[in-house]
Amino acid sequence: MPRTRSLAWSELKIGIVAVVALVMATIMIFLLSGDGGFFWQRYSVKTVFPNVAGVKAGSPVRVAGVEVGAVEEVQFAPNGVELVLQIRDDMRPMVTDRSLASIGSVSLLGEGAVDISPSPEGTPVPDWGYVRSGLAEGSFASVTEQATAGLNEVRELLKDVRGGRGTMGRLFTDDALYRNLDAFVQSAERVTASIQRGQGTLGKLSRDPALYNELQASVKNLAAITAGIRSGDGTLGQLATDPTLAKSLTATTQNVEGLTGRLNRGEGTAGKLFTDESLYKRLDSMAGRLDQVSERLSAGQGTMGQLLQDKQLYENMNQTVAELRSLITNINKDPKKYLNIKVSIF
Repeated sequence: MPRTRSLAWSELKIGIVAVVALVMATIMIFLLSGDGGFFWQRYSVKTVFPNVAGVKAGSPVRVAGVEVGAVEEVQFAPNGVELVLQIRDDMRPMVTDRSLASIGSVSLLGEGAVDISPSPEGTPVPDWGYVRSGLAEGSFASVTEQATAGLNEVRELLKDVRGGRGTMGRLFTDDALYRNLDAFVQSAERVTASIQRGQGTLGKLSRDPALYNELQASVKNLAAITAGIRSGDGTLGQLATDPTLAKSLTATTQNVEGLTGRLNRGEGTAGKLFTDESLYKRLDSMAGRLDQVSERLSAGQGTMGQLLQDKQLYENMNQTVAELRSLITNINKDPKKYLNIKVSIF
């Protein structure tokens, strides 16, 4: 039988060194690959996008711009594309149910990345849980979408302008509007030229020193009047500066308010007129009766009505009064004729 050869120490050392080098190389690969450490130092979450825009397995995952993991798997889902993300375990408090995952970019060359907004105030997403996808405020994707929307609006605006829509479109396409604007500009130039030559009111204002001096004097007079009012001169000045007058006006206002309050409360005759319904009803009834009396008088009913309407009665009464006056006159002239008193004693 062949004899078994024992391993030499030198051969054993080579094997040990090779194993140690392999382990060290593995550790270095994990530390330098950006995957976030060893597998026991990472956990997995998911997110879904309608379009991943070039993100693939191995693309970086960032939280607040800091790389904390990588995309492990990309697969289609019923509602889009599902990404499995491996993240450092110490990021659990930052990746919560309030976080938003969005598609970002590593460079201008289009290499994709997944950006997650930190939200420590929420509940941490568990292992294999889903992070909501959306556009985080201030993210590159949000800025890109806003820029795209702005470019679309500019393109639509240019289309409307070329189609002659709106004021700008008509300015670019309507010859009649251009001619009107050109005529307006020429009219403005003529007005400016006439003002420079001193024609018209504006021209005189710009070239006639006498008119300028008159305006300056008017302004000085107005300033003097204003100063007089501030110093308390005249009626307006007293109104503006006299505290006694202000107190009098305040007292008058308070009296008016008090009188109004009494009227509203129904105090006094005027207040009762405003608030007492029974008084109003009595006045209304009296007015109704007066209307009836007026109607009867107009119709000639009763003595007063006949006096107003019957001319013959009026003439008879007038004649009776005249005869009564004549009788009184005759009595005054010769009272013995009418006042004959006889006294007889039986």
